[in-house]
Amino acid sequence: MNSSQQRFTRRSGKTWAMACLLAGLTGLPQAAFSADPDPQSDRAEQRIKSLHAQLKITEAQEGAWSTVAQVMRDDAKAMDGLTQARHDHAQTMTAVDDLKSYSEVTDAHAQGLHKLTDAFTPLYASFSDAQRKEADQVFRNAAHHAMAHKTAGAR
Repeated sequence: MNSSQQRFTRRSGKTWAMACLLAGLTGLPQAAFSADPDPQSDRAEQRIKSLHAQLKITEAQEGAWSTVAQVMRDDAKAMDGLTQARHDHAQTMTAVDDLKSYSEVTDAHAQGLHKLTDAFTPLYASFSDAQRKEADQVFRNAAHHAMAHKTAGAR
């Protein structure tokens, strides 16, 4: 493999890992990458409630938290549309159509991750040391879970 191919493989691997991380944090299953029409909104709401409790969001942090939660909802809605489109066209997509659709899904995940990072940063800055420790662990676990799922799916 030449150096250009290695850079592409590393970059695409990092993109995939970040997409998996966002999926894990927002409660979106990896089925968003397949033609599964299962709506994500309910899962996102469950994940929002779970994160709120895990991170022990205080009354003073509710404003910043609501921004984070809205980004998660918006991402779930965007993924619902993309997942539904993949499902609706799964039987008639050409290989090129499938690649384009997959690209749209991964682009949406990357955009969602950027938005989540932007929304989460001020909230994280307001955290107590205990909240930061918990957030760090929650995010590590989400990344680990997403990567374990990717590895299991590759077998």
